[in-house]
Amino acid sequence: MQLTVQGKQIDVGDALREHVSDKLEDLNSKYFNHATFATVTFSKEGHGRGLIRSQVNIRIGKNIMVTADETAQDPYAAFDASSEKVGKQMRRYKKRLRDHHDRIELTPESETLKARDYVLAAEPDNQNEETANEKQEDEAPVIIAEMTTDIQTMSVSDAVMRMDLSGEPAMLFRNSQNQELNMVYRRSDGNVGWIDPSINLKSAANG
Repeated sequence: MQLTVQGKQIDVGDALREHVSDKLEDLNSKYFNHATFATVTFSKEGHGRGLIRSQVNIRIGKNIMVTADETAQDPYAAFDASSEKVGKQMRRYKKRLRDHHDRIELTPESETLKARDYVLAAEPDNQNEETANEKQEDEAPVIIAEMTTDIQTMSVSDAVMRMDLSGEPAMLFRNSQNQELNMVYRRSDGNVGWIDPSINLKSAANG
């Protein structure tokens, strides 16, 4: 497993790197043993309160990322907390990940849909109502990043798994049952929502 340990406005020493490496290698061998690379980033948080954030990203399969982050008073405690969260995520899906590893890795290119992924600039918090009203309703949002992404074909349960592992609030995918674009997302009540537009096609066919 290729490992990158980096710090933002914080020095990462050899002892911390060794601690991170030992912990992640142990997690990889214990739960999956197919991780290809991992990135751990330490950064200062808390606006002067002395908190350290540790973010862990591990790629354990084709387009499957496990992501977790935690904050603590020192980098060791922050990393231990974030790696523990990663371990819980991997343990939850351990059997499914191993059972589906070959199928996931050998997914043909025809089962992926190329798309553009845009990052839009957030509206400034100090924008007053008068300034906001002056904007045209059809004014295009400001694009600050643009990249290519793959929309994977998978089951609903696999989409939920990938969303949970990545820590993302939503997952867009092509449903393997009907080949339609679907979305799963984390609701404010903690449950998972599922959007499937294929019902419109069924209604049109029956009408």
